[in-house]
Amino acid sequence: MRKKKALRTPRFYPRSARCKQKNGADGTQRYNALMAKLALVYGMRLLPAEEITELGDAPVKLKNGREARVTMHLLEGSKDEIEKQLRTSLEAFFDFYPEI
Repeated sequence: MRKKKALRTPRFYPRSARCKQKNGADGTQRYNALMAKLALVYGMRLLPAEEITELGDAPVKLKNGREARVTMHLLEGSKDEIEKQLRTSLEAFFDFYPEI
């Protein structure tokens, strides 16, 4: 089993507003009150590895008029290696948000 690292809490909302206790059977279930409906933004494209020279952030426009940035990631290898790296990255991504 992989040991989880202690991560900094994202600064989107104050801790008291972001996570609230929900009455569950064991009393430990948590939910995210301000981000209950989430959207995972991602994109994928296969290109020859030797053809890529630079990656940049992708812009996302929000309803409030602001713009967010999505960090682009590069995975290289065979189909199986890329799939394994992608699964590992996805698991690690959700480790950043233990409250959801």
